[in-house]
Amino acid sequence: MSYEALYAAHHGEVLRLCRLLLANHHDAEEIAQEVFLKVYQQFQNMNQTELMMWRPWLIRVSVNACRDRRRSGWWKLWHGTNEEYQEANHPNPSRTPEEVVLSRETQGRIWRAFERLSARQREVFVLHHVDGWSTDEVAEMLGITTGSVKRYLFRAARHLRRMLGDS
Repeated sequence: MSYEALYAAHHGEVLRLCRLLLANHHDAEEIAQEVFLKVYQQFQNMNQTELMMWRPWLIRVSVNACRDRRRSGWWKLWHGTNEEYQEANHPNPSRTPEEVVLSRETQGRIWRAFERLSARQREVFVLHHVDGWSTDEVAEMLGITTGSVKRYLFRAARHLRRMLGDS
């Protein structure tokens, strides 16, 4: 596998993960580029067997890079003007204007509830429910126990249900 093929196969996933964890597409693009710079540096030293394990490594490096960005002093200062995650902001032409408005309102409610999760809850929720990793895989990637992953998932789901009115 070449570096270009690796980039093409995983760039979208890394960028989406960073957007969800940082809630800012500019920061997410920067972090994704930093991650793939690290990939390029590591790629030179890997043998073919190790190349098969890129996806978990990429996710772990992406999550850690997002954490580092959230911890940086200047990011905390400028993060007050947060933008909503609007990847799916391209309306379906077959929907009525009322459906489009209601859909955007619902997306906004979901996003605001998601933003109120703790950083760790967001990481675990995204890796498990959005990316489809098992609880054991998430635990290994984040360096926590499986029980902790389950606890974060439970608390995140409870919070989202409460915020969205689905008790």
